[in-house]
Amino acid sequence: MASSGNPATVPTASTKKMRIRSKSTSDVGEVKSSSLAEEKQQIRGTNASTRHGINGSAHPELSVKASEKRQTDRKPRTGRRGLPKKGGAGGKGTWGVIGEVLTEEDLKVRDQHDPNYESEEDETEPYEIKEIKPELTVEEFELHVDPIIVEYFEHGDTEDVDLSLQELNISNRKFKIVVFAVTHALDRKATQREMASVLISDLYGSTLTRPDIASGFQKLLDDLDDLSLDTPDAPEVLGKFIARAIADDCLSPAFVANHADTAPNSTQRKALEKANTLIKMKHGMVRLDNVWGVAGGRRPVKYLVKKMELLLKEYLSSEDVEEACRCVQELDVPHFHHELVYEAIMMVLEEGSERVIEVMNNLFKDFHQTNIVTPDQIRNGFIRVFDSMGDIVLDIPHAHIFLEKLVDASTKSGVIPISLTLKMPSRGRKRFVSEGDGGLVKA
Repeated sequence: MASSGNPATVPTASTKKMRIRSKSTSDVGEVKSSSLAEEKQQIRGTNASTRHGINGSAHPELSVKASEKRQTDRKPRTGRRGLPKKGGAGGKGTWGVIGEVLTEEDLKVRDQHDPNYESEEDETEPYEIKEIKPELTVEEFELHVDPIIVEYFEHGDTEDVDLSLQELNISNRKFKIVVFAVTHALDRKATQREMASVLISDLYGSTLTRPDIASGFQKLLDDLDDLSLDTPDAPEVLGKFIARAIADDCLSPAFVANHADTAPNSTQRKALEKANTLIKMKHGMVRLDNVWGVAGGRRPVKYLVKKMELLLKEYLSSEDVEEACRCVQELDVPHFHHELVYEAIMMVLEEGSERVIEVMNNLFKDFHQTNIVTPDQIRNGFIRVFDSMGDIVLDIPHAHIFLEKLVDASTKSGVIPISLTLKMPSRGRKRFVSEGDGGLVKA
């Protein structure tokens, strides 16, 4: 029973619950503190046993476990707090250090799984973009390549042909270059055939390969029956082309041996036998350089000049213009026709007769009309005479008179223009000097 001075406090239900909770909490704390104390004691005992062992020696298993636990422990052993990661500028959702400026390299996405990743950003080596042209069709090939081969027979520049062909995508049809070159040369003269052989030799190694050349000659052998209809001597000519290609080391000698089973008495057999004969003859590889004969352009200049002089003398005796034109074409030196005009004018100056002037003017007139000698070659021949008149008059004093007559006749015939006539040198006028010179005459 409570005293009268201190009234008794009646415990309520909530007060009882709070007491129970505080008691249970204190009991749990006591249990935890006791358990922690026991664990620490065990760890100390373990460390001691690890250091000293049962008999004073270290225990290996316990040492390994202790080292592993020490390595996985994230708490600092120095007692000091380390700096924040990335200097306080890293972490998710952060923009970096204050004042830091990001470059284009920093903004590049390196993760290949990122949707914003671009593979071109990782390319450090320089690259070059080249335009790829589609391969030419059969029609396009004939349209572009055939004119190149035809023009080659006019200028004879193999390097120009090589550069023109490299601009075209003809990777699978290169063998047709050989076909076009030989086909165009079949119905031409020996000079053009020599040019075709030179073209094949020069293109070998740059545009053409040995298989391309072999495929081209194989195509020609397959079409030889049709080619013989237009060119009866096509088998013999093709055999020379094959032999020349072998001599130039563009075609393997086995090409002829591999066709040993060709049907006898066929055009293909004739071409292969011709090639085989040329290859096996004594010093054949050396002689095949002139398999097409000595072309006009390769003959010595003295030889050509002598042939032209004989041609003009024969013409003066026969006055046969057609025969003279035929002989000029057989020389096959269109680039050297200015020498023919020069020699003809010199004969006029040496003979100095009206007949010779008339006959030579007729020859020049026929040259101009048939274009056997081009106007440029005729002009160059006259200019050479004009430039040499100072030396010519020393041997032929009246050369100016005969030259004027020939130039007037040629101008009236339309052989040379009037502008060329004005370039003709004039005769020097004679005059008497003063009496102090003894009355000598100067020209």
